Amino acid sequence: MTSPEPDGIDTIEIRDSMIRLGQLLKLSSLADDGVEATELIKNGLVKVNGDIEDRRGRQLTTGDVVTVNGQSVRVIAAG
Repeated sequence: MTSPEPDGIDTIEIRDSMIRLGQLLKLSSLADDGVEATELIKNGLVKVNGDIEDRRGRQLTTGDVVTVNGQSVRVIAAG
């Protein structure tokens, strides 16, 4: 994870063109493990670009913003 951008949202760099939601939650420390990621998603506590997301396998790409319990991260390309 890198430092927050001017809008206060943290960023997470990905090397590939996409990352799955469950992976991002763990990588960004929004969830401790896959079980917690699944529970957060199942309970409607995860938003992608402002909309509640219920698919753990949702593919995220550069620019997507994921929010859990008031904490947000934006996906950016590594480089």
